[in-house]
Amino acid sequence: MNKPQSNKIALVIEYDGSNYKGWQAQKYDVPSVQENLEKALSVVADHPVSVVCAGRTDSGVHACAQVVHFETHVKRHERAWTLGVNTYLPKDISVVAARHVDDDFHARFSALSRRYRYVIYSSPLRPALLSSGVTWTYKPLDVCSMQEAAKVFVGRHDFSSFRAIGCQAHTPVRTVMNFNVQQLGQYIVLDVRANAFLHHMIRNFAGVLMSIGAGEKPVSWASDVLAAKDRTKGGITAPPTGLYFVDAQYPESFELPVRPLGPHFLPFVEEPSYALPS
Repeated sequence: MNKPQSNKIALVIEYDGSNYKGWQAQKYDVPSVQENLEKALSVVADHPVSVVCAGRTDSGVHACAQVVHFETHVKRHERAWTLGVNTYLPKDISVVAARHVDDDFHARFSALSRRYRYVIYSSPLRPALLSSGVTWTYKPLDVCSMQEAAKVFVGRHDFSSFRAIGCQAHTPVRTVMNFNVQQLGQYIVLDVRANAFLHHMIRNFAGVLMSIGAGEKPVSWASDVLAAKDRTKGGITAPPTGLYFVDAQYPESFELPVRPLGPHFLPFVEEPSYALPS
């Protein structure tokens, strides 16, 4: 009997990570985004489905445009992989785009870069709305100091001071392509694009920049922490609540759907402030 021909599908997923122990399905009975998505896809495909994502997110971290791929031998209209799958997903996970892709597409290995945004809410009083979607600080932050400090992170560096102690990456070297710090009213947004990220890397960036913005450390401290190559010199790890996976860049030849950059409750300036030369 001939094996059914496989089709490869790419999806763009949006989710609120507040109720999940991260993206990845785990051995223990804990909620994950991957497990919920695979269950919903398996219903629509009428066979077990496993997915591969562009970048795994931690417990409590959100995504506006997580990219995944999976293979199936059934033929479905792209609407079945969006509207149909969403019928079987919880309300805090949604498939927002689907596209049939070539066999050589891989959600992880084909990605040229990943992009995250970290949203800080600076106010003397804690917010009630979006309390699980921002990181609140009662301290006033000097955004100009944070912008100046962020410049040192752009480029190819050993980011050992910004990786979690349990990080399993083979090397701490990463290339940060853009690092933008912008203020929108009481929101301060860190916008970072890199070829890849280490475990807790963005949250550790945020911890350092928030200390500098609060005047607890000088701007030069960012350079000192980077040069130390020692996680114990890097200060606190900021909470996961304000972190969003917002984009994965792929070669144009794959013709993946293009989504407005999120999170969608804020109007963003798209131009990065500090970027590697083209």
